[in-house]
Amino acid sequence: MQIAEILIQKGLLTRAQADEAARMQQAKRLRFDRAVVEFGYLTERQVLEVWGEQFNLPVADLEDAVIDPEVLKILPSKVVYRRRLLPLRQENGCLVVATCDPLGIHSLDDLRVATGMPIEPVLAPKAEIEKLIKAYYGVGGDTLDEMVGTAGPEGKSEGAESSEDLLDMAQEASVIKLVNEIIIEAVNERASDIHIEPYEHELSIRYRIDGVLQLASLPPQIHRFQAAIISRIKIMASLNIAERRVPQDGRIKFQIGGRQIDVRVSVIPMLFGEGIVMRLLDKASVLFSLTELGMDDDTFAIFQQLIERPHGIILVTGPTGSGKTTTLYAALNAIVGPELKVLTVEDPVEYHLHGVNQIPVDARTGMTFERGLRSILRHDPDVIMIGEIRDLETARAAIQASLTGHLVLSTLHTNDAASAPTRLIDMGIEPYLVASTLIGAMAQRLVRKICPQCKTACGPDERKHWPTDFEPDPDTPVYRGAGCPACRQTGYRGRSGLFEMMLINDALAEKIVARATAPEMIRIARSYGLRLLREDGWIKVRRGATTPEEVVKCTAV
Repeated sequence: MQIAEILIQKGLLTRAQADEAARMQQAKRLRFDRAVVEFGYLTERQVLEVWGEQFNLPVADLEDAVIDPEVLKILPSKVVYRRRLLPLRQENGCLVVATCDPLGIHSLDDLRVATGMPIEPVLAPKAEIEKLIKAYYGVGGDTLDEMVGTAGPEGKSEGAESSEDLLDMAQEASVIKLVNEIIIEAVNERASDIHIEPYEHELSIRYRIDGVLQLASLPPQIHRFQAAIISRIKIMASLNIAERRVPQDGRIKFQIGGRQIDVRVSVIPMLFGEGIVMRLLDKASVLFSLTELGMDDDTFAIFQQLIERPHGIILVTGPTGSGKTTTLYAALNAIVGPELKVLTVEDPVEYHLHGVNQIPVDARTGMTFERGLRSILRHDPDVIMIGEIRDLETARAAIQASLTGHLVLSTLHTNDAASAPTRLIDMGIEPYLVASTLIGAMAQRLVRKICPQCKTACGPDERKHWPTDFEPDPDTPVYRGAGCPACRQTGYRGRSGLFEMMLINDALAEKIVARATAPEMIRIARSYGLRLLREDGWIKVRRGATTPEEVVKCTAV
């Protein structure tokens, strides 16, 4: 009986759905079972379970599978990658192999001949098999095998010095494919950066995921092709591959699955070669709405009120990588419209915002923050966003823009909200100008969120290690992530913000004019309801969003 009839008989598919899938099967030249999955009528596992019943084959769950390294050596990695056949274990003299294709009988016959062992197939979804292949064999393992075969035992790129040799190697199809696979894997793993670091006997490639560096799964022989990989990235970023003595910066544009990815590339000469950091800028992953940032209702209401003011300065503070620019973009997205003229001055412009006029800072041409701000005031803006206030000239320009009736949003490097006005005064701005223009300062940090797939309640033993200033509700459980494949065994997936919102009122303005210290400002602000970053963190712990360890790591007592 055909698979379509079986699925209809089992009530998994209607006749109309089967006809629609059959039309797709002909149009895209797919097998019917795959057309059903691609159309979204059934999951791959549902279809595999039906095939399993027909062929008397078990359907395996590979989510938590652990494979003995000795078993992995039985099959050549080329076969594993090309045919998606994954050896799982040896059982009673048989090799148990996971496959996503129940009709791939010839592949299994080839395995029997190649290994000299009886093969016992089990079915598993393609995504689960591919995830384990990447974890155990490494990203681009088949490409590296091909490169090793062509390069010979020593590897072609070892010791290559001339730029002509490097250019030839970097343009080989296998090198291009390998570099593309490394970048695509980083995007799929939600990485914000790729770190490529050369050492004497190895090439380390790490992905920064949710703010934490994690080693990429790559075969060890990648070290032999270090020069070719680095040269390929430099060519993609339009850099000089012959220049290996000075730092270089470039940019790459990538299209992955309909998403536009911008990659900022920084190359620095190091002891054993050139180190590269690639910042992945994915517009789809950064353009949040204000409600998605993690603000509670009170902070959101105050911030929403501030960004709707006609003039004044709003500062978002925190260290590098704390999500300040993302917050400013979310604020601009919330207020941009046909009735407002919004201009930004950024170094560099990381993401393009529809309806916002963005100006890149370029020191080489003399286009500084200060010069850009002086010029854009003649463009009659309503709202101005300055990427960062980093010196007295920029601060003065921001103050001037605010005094002339503009709303100014910017970032500042301070540890808390109360330090923002004192930092401006330290730069050389008169206190009365700070008091009359600054309307709000918000400090923020990013904490990792507990992975929803492995979220579990903490046991009583874990409570002993929590800080003394955390007082959990005895009736409300505190959660952590146990670790699973979805979160790369970290227990965390995604990040959320902690916020410390300080609204400048008359009492605080008087303290600013009197040059009060940050601790004095905090004392006054707390009497008006200021909630510190750490306190906001404990609220998110009690709500089950993050863990005490994350809050301790990101905030001070």
